[in-house]
Amino acid sequence: MSERKKTTIVLFSGDYDKAMAAYIIANGAAAYDHEVTIFHTFWGLNALRKDSDIHVKKGFLEKMFGKMMPKGADRMGLSKMNFGGAGKKMIQHVIKKHNAMPLPDLIDMAQEQDVKLVACTMTMDLLGLQKEELMDYIEYAGVAAYLGDAEEGNVNLFI
Repeated sequence: MSERKKTTIVLFSGDYDKAMAAYIIANGAAAYDHEVTIFHTFWGLNALRKDSDIHVKKGFLEKMFGKMMPKGADRMGLSKMNFGGAGKKMIQHVIKKHNAMPLPDLIDMAQEQDVKLVACTMTMDLLGLQKEELMDYIEYAGVAAYLGDAEEGNVNLFI
């Protein structure tokens, strides 16, 4: 019997469309019985942020980062043609029209398929994000843990 294939994705981008692509690939790989890891770093961490205000103690710079970054996957902007949010509304309309899954649903599906969602702890420290501000049921690790997964990976992507 052959070993399960492994797919790893570094989600660096905080753009809705790029995060959506990462999660579509992750869910597809999981459906093909791959062991999948998405390592969220820098702006990609926004996909894991809770969409509500979480009150945690922070310094001035950490508070500023928190206010400037979108809270949650559904508030992320597009990489191109965002037009102050109008482009995103158009994309969401098209997604709904074609009965496609929006990003928050893709994230839920990934969790249901046991895709390992990892938040980069170094980036969390840099941006002042705390575990309470991120989704439940995710993992926290540094680059060494990602490299351990990627080293065994059959498919390794950077988005």
